Amino acid sequence: MSAATTTRSRTARTPVPDRLCAEAVDLARAAAEEAAAPGVVGEHIGVVSEGDRVVTHYFEAKEPGYRGWRWAVTVARASRAKNVTLDETVLLPGDDALLAPEWVPWSERLRPGDMGPGDLLPTEAEDLRLEPGWTGEDEPPPNSVVSEELAELVDSEDAELTDRPVAATSRGSIAAVADELGTRRARVLSRYGLYAAADRWDEAFGPKTPMAQAAPATCVSCAFLIPMAGSLKQAFGVCANEFGPADGHVVSLAYGCGGHSEAAVMPAPPKPAPHALDTVRVDAYSLRPERGGGSVPAETDGASEDLGHS
Repeated sequence: MSAATTTRSRTARTPVPDRLCAEAVDLARAAAEEAAAPGVVGEHIGVVSEGDRVVTHYFEAKEPGYRGWRWAVTVARASRAKNVTLDETVLLPGDDALLAPEWVPWSERLRPGDMGPGDLLPTEAEDLRLEPGWTGEDEPPPNSVVSEELAELVDSEDAELTDRPVAATSRGSIAAVADELGTRRARVLSRYGLYAAADRWDEAFGPKTPMAQAAPATCVSCAFLIPMAGSLKQAFGVCANEFGPADGHVVSLAYGCGGHSEAAVMPAPPKPAPHALDTVRVDAYSLRPERGGGSVPAETDGASEDLGHS
């Protein structure tokens, strides 16, 4: 390969900036200041050839919050023309530019506690945490033969099976039974939804938390624990201790805190010792000694009266 061929190939990959376009720094600065504002366009920091007679001038950007950004002004010149014209002006980030974080959908940005009064949180139709509940589609027609178990339930509810259509919420119907069992909802929690909720509760108020590690006993033996219904009652309950850190929260049965009902029972008040001197009862004292008691006779003789003795 000759030297001329090598030079030609390098020129095709990195064309030399056009001289007139490279010298049009003032034109590029004026365009950048017109797009931005005077005083926010900094020093000229470089020029890059974009092609034949096409050059981009870069200026430092001084706008607050745009650290590392730069104004890029592209100029061009027609073939055999001496006038340089403006192509475009744009603000571009540099290698060390301060960029905004990657956009994240709202469903992934939402955190517990973000909802306020009046906010509506839509739920996806294919949410893995939910599964279809009882919709009434599987309910047998009114004139069909029902199972013996349902017939016994109907008898216990004093309902009658007739060939006439009955209301969806009449006593003894499948809809009424579904209402009582709490399953007459469009969707209910799936097994995945139960596990996800259990993981969150166990992470917040579970046995691995520092509070539970220092607790004298677990919540399973605490009198302030309110049992839950359903399958989660085997592992969780609700704390009802107003002075505890988990008051009103779902806690694991293996969780614990210093507010355990039996951790530090206050002793009964001490019973005072009986008084050595009875100061409550009133003692009766007679003003005169009883007759016949003592060494002084009850009646005086005559001789003593003459002498003035009593």
